[in-house]
Amino acid sequence: MNKKILDILEFDQIKAQVAQSLSTSQGQTEMAHLSPISDKVRIQKWFDELSEFGAIVQENGPVPLSNTADLTEILRRIELDASLASQEFAKIKKVLRLANETRRFFEQAVNVSFPVLGQTLDKFVDVAYLLGILQVIDAAGALSDTASDKLYTLRQNIKKGDAEVKKILAELLSKSQANLTESIITIRQGRPVLAVRSDSKNKVPGIVHDMSASGQTFYIEPNRVVQLNNDIAQKKIEEKNEVARILRELAEAIKPHLNDIRQNTWLIGQIDLINAKYRYQVAQKATVPLISDHKAIKLYAARHPLIDPKVVVANDLFFDQTLETIVITGPNTGGKTITLKTLGVAQLMAQSGLPILADLGSQVGIFTEIFADIGDEQSIAQSLSTFSSHMTNIVKILDQVDAKSLVLFDELGAGTDPKEGAALAISILDFLKSKHAKTLATTHYPELKAYGVESDGVENASMAFDLDNFRPTYRLVQGVPGRSNALEISRRLGLPTQILAEAAGFLTEDEHDVNVMIASLEQKNQEMTESARQIKVLEKDNELLHHDLTRALETFNRDREKELNKARQEAQDIVKVAVEEADNILKNLQEKSLLKPHEIIDAKHQLGELAPEIVDLSKNKVLKKAKAKRGLKPGVEVLVLSYNQRGNLVRLAKDGRWEVQMGLITTKLSEAEFEPIEPEEIVKKTKTKTVKKTVTSNIKAQLDLRGVRYEEAQKMLDDYMDQALLANLHQITIVHGIGTGVIRDMVREYLQRSRHVKSYTYAPQNAGGSGASIVTLK
Repeated sequence: MNKKILDILEFDQIKAQVAQSLSTSQGQTEMAHLSPISDKVRIQKWFDELSEFGAIVQENGPVPLSNTADLTEILRRIELDASLASQEFAKIKKVLRLANETRRFFEQAVNVSFPVLGQTLDKFVDVAYLLGILQVIDAAGALSDTASDKLYTLRQNIKKGDAEVKKILAELLSKSQANLTESIITIRQGRPVLAVRSDSKNKVPGIVHDMSASGQTFYIEPNRVVQLNNDIAQKKIEEKNEVARILRELAEAIKPHLNDIRQNTWLIGQIDLINAKYRYQVAQKATVPLISDHKAIKLYAARHPLIDPKVVVANDLFFDQTLETIVITGPNTGGKTITLKTLGVAQLMAQSGLPILADLGSQVGIFTEIFADIGDEQSIAQSLSTFSSHMTNIVKILDQVDAKSLVLFDELGAGTDPKEGAALAISILDFLKSKHAKTLATTHYPELKAYGVESDGVENASMAFDLDNFRPTYRLVQGVPGRSNALEISRRLGLPTQILAEAAGFLTEDEHDVNVMIASLEQKNQEMTESARQIKVLEKDNELLHHDLTRALETFNRDREKELNKARQEAQDIVKVAVEEADNILKNLQEKSLLKPHEIIDAKHQLGELAPEIVDLSKNKVLKKAKAKRGLKPGVEVLVLSYNQRGNLVRLAKDGRWEVQMGLITTKLSEAEFEPIEPEEIVKKTKTKTVKKTVTSNIKAQLDLRGVRYEEAQKMLDDYMDQALLANLHQITIVHGIGTGVIRDMVREYLQRSRHVKSYTYAPQNAGGSGASIVTLK
């Protein structure tokens, strides 16, 4: 975008308004670089980020941004191995901490999704390591005593030395009051001294460091503290060297991570910029516009951002795909120029990713260039007239314009003979039409009213005038050319009737008819505008109602989900107690041989499945789609994963689980516990090796899984656990070997999940070590 249009439309002043909400120096940098672009994808991404950011803030509160320093020069000096002060490391630490806090804020955001903004947030780099090593720098920028053992020792010794010096000087003060001009300890040349009277300087032996201007006071460092002060001075030198060494080490530790730091500082700037855009949007009641694919512009209640909100007049402006030129006619001071600028500013703001001052539903186009000839650019230095100055600028515009340009002309053809000026204006507009550029032009020439009526792709517009109050309304009226109100205004101001009648006689009949027609059009347009306004009010009310209802529904669904999960949790607790009681009953029945082992195992499985799982009801729609894709229905053959056995689906229970028939056994299973078997797979399926469930009263307390395949090992472990429980074994050993660790990991995951396992651990070294697990059952 050419710089001239940014100056003409005062884009920097608009950016300054948005910048008032920035918190960080990184955000200031991003704002300084902000300018209009013509990449629709990037602009849409900016708008999506802004919309998602607004939703996050509304649900989770403001983003924790704070003032930060610009790290550009500091990081460059680290690259050059230059020395840094501890305060500069404190600035780095503050920025890194802010990056962490910002990332954490978005990670913890609830009740909202932000896929587009999330792509930017994913670029944050974890800098916990750097924050760890910078803990030795406090918030004030001082290096902590604990930065190194040597630094701690030196500073402790300095403190002790200072305390000893103060003690001695305090003692001398009390004993030498008669020899002192002041009863205080002061500092001269970095050394603590006493203010001794000139006639008593020999009574306080020591080193003279200074003398008062009058010569009446000598500042003496007593001999008793000279050596102590020398020791302190030496330790301070050592402290300074130690601090320098530590800071060099910090710089060396940070140096490999400079790109990560720059990445995070850039991201802080991006978030701060988005935050400023959002705050500007809220404060100015701005909106995020839609983006047209065909340069169509629809602005509802558009306002100029640099005009006082209390007095600015909002205007609708419709520049659809088929319309290439709008000609605004009418008298001066009616608001034509502001209308031009409002359109241009709205486009610049939108193409910079800023919200525009217009109502919801507004639409903007995408232009590679925006050109404008607005205002009086007469140049005395170049001896150019007003007309020549404008024409020079117009010539430059016409040389560069194309189908992706927006052109704004204020008083086109003004400053010369009216007939010639009107002819030039029409020719220029025709040329721009041939280039398919969007053009908004203002003019005084009545000839252009006829041009707007007779030419395709051209529309007349005017600024309304309040005849009752003799003042402009600053409201744009599209489709109606402007008309002169000179005779009517003169009549109301008291101009004699004779003069008015004679003036009217000079007008042709056609001119009179045109004025009557324009007046009629204005009346009809006013009626249509009022109807449209009422419809728009209703639409806005409906949108607000829809928004409120949507929020209420979301809140209701979340509350319902919480209550249902709470109820399910309570039911799960109740069933858990019932299952434990059922286990005891089944053990007693086993001892009395009233049931067969496989019947007991199946009964336990069914009892355990009574406990409902806590589910996230917000995912129900996705689950329904998944079920539909899998084609689950009664009669479908499935493979039950926990038993490696085939079965058939019987029916879908109310809790979302399926009843599955496996031979004589019927059980309830979730969809994760079985897989449907496709018909073609049945033909190709090789014979499955099955392991019979058998229970023996002489079951061993050890299961050996070495050399067994993964699936078979799972089956053997499951069967063995059932038999061990039925046999009331208290402790068992599972030998899984070491090998690749796959069988061992499977066993330990199984034990971790099992509610019948009290504890488990690896066997002692002499009993197999990590190749076997000793399990204690409940």
